[in-house]
Amino acid sequence: MVTDFVTYLSFDGKCEEAFKHYEKVFRGKILMMMRHSDAPKDSGVPQNPETANRIMHARLEAGGRLLMGSDAPNRGSSKPQGFCVSVGVDKPAEAERIFKELSEGGTVMMPIAETFWAQRFGMVTDRFGTPWMVNCEKQSA
Repeated sequence: MVTDFVTYLSFDGKCEEAFKHYEKVFRGKILMMMRHSDAPKDSGVPQNPETANRIMHARLEAGGRLLMGSDAPNRGSSKPQGFCVSVGVDKPAEAERIFKELSEGGTVMMPIAETFWAQRFGMVTDRFGTPWMVNCEKQSA
């Protein structure tokens, strides 16, 4: 039985920077950030100067939800395709704040605005290459 789905993001050396940014944007807390150099010597994780500071695993909690990620092994990161990370919030002002912060240095695909289903909705690819949808749904009658 499936108990949860968690988004896992892949970066090419920018995981630490991205997660510190997301920690501020989502007012969350980084629960774990492990580098390749933190792995035990006999773990099979490559131990070399090129990968030592790359993030092997990061976990962020915000609003009771998790976001996880890492730097792709062997500099094998690829551009995200076919998905967006969807963020739901309950207040339009919070949607606007999050969208603005994710947009800094990124590319706005759809400016945040009211739609027929949402008080605010917008789409952006942030400066780390992660595509986001920010949604503050309208209250049902």
